Amino acid sequence: MVELQINTTQNVNINFTAASVGERILAYGIDWIIKIAYIIVVYQLLFNLFNIPALIQDMDNWSQGAIYVTFYFPVIFYTLIFETLLDGQTLGKRILKIKVVKIDGYQASLADFLIRWLFRIIDLNMLSGVVALISIITSSKNQRLGDITAGTSVITLKNNVNISHTILENLQDNYRPTYPNVIKLSDNDARIIKETFTTAKASLDYPTLIKLRKKLIEVIEIKEVKQKTDMEFIDVIMKDYNYYTQNM
Repeated sequence: MVELQINTTQNVNINFTAASVGERILAYGIDWIIKIAYIIVVYQLLFNLFNIPALIQDMDNWSQGAIYVTFYFPVIFYTLIFETLLDGQTLGKRILKIKVVKIDGYQASLADFLIRWLFRIIDLNMLSGVVALISIITSSKNQRLGDITAGTSVITLKNNVNISHTILENLQDNYRPTYPNVIKLSDNDARIIKETFTTAKASLDYPTLIKLRKKLIEVIEIKEVKQKTDMEFIDVIMKDYNYYTQNM
């Protein structure tokens, strides 16, 4: 089991467990089952229901080929599409509870997913995936070549976590928010803020708390801080964020 330590832009270390080779292979297999099922359904529709070959028989070979390839596009771009739409997960990865993340603490972007997808030609299509397997086994962070190039890794989401390890906060039923502008933050922002806040509060790192407060005031555009201490202020920010995101 490989522990993956991600250092965020706030110099907070977050520990994850890298997905195992077995989990990644199984997720890959599930994705291929889904793609094969799609191909079977499309084949039945094209050849048996709509009789496409008869409809395009008068076209030249290039045009016919282009039409068939168009229907195959969802299979070709399957991984890129789903990892982009499902925040680093294909359907197979979602079932296995693993996902792609950036190793620098940022949210993986379309460009990152595109790089990983392009390197599938080398990682998975050459030598039947042997290249990817060797890369994952020998890499210190269980990365295939596409991950190394994109600065990503695949982690497992099966870790036992409690509310203190997430962005969630316990809110009273009668809780009333103070700063509506917290909706400017993303979940990734909130996660990094809470990790930084928790670490700084535990070690009484007041300089970091001051910097965090100033950054929040700037980003959220707060005109007046209503709390007396930095800890109280940041705590309210986290609760407000949870209040608005849970009720949207």
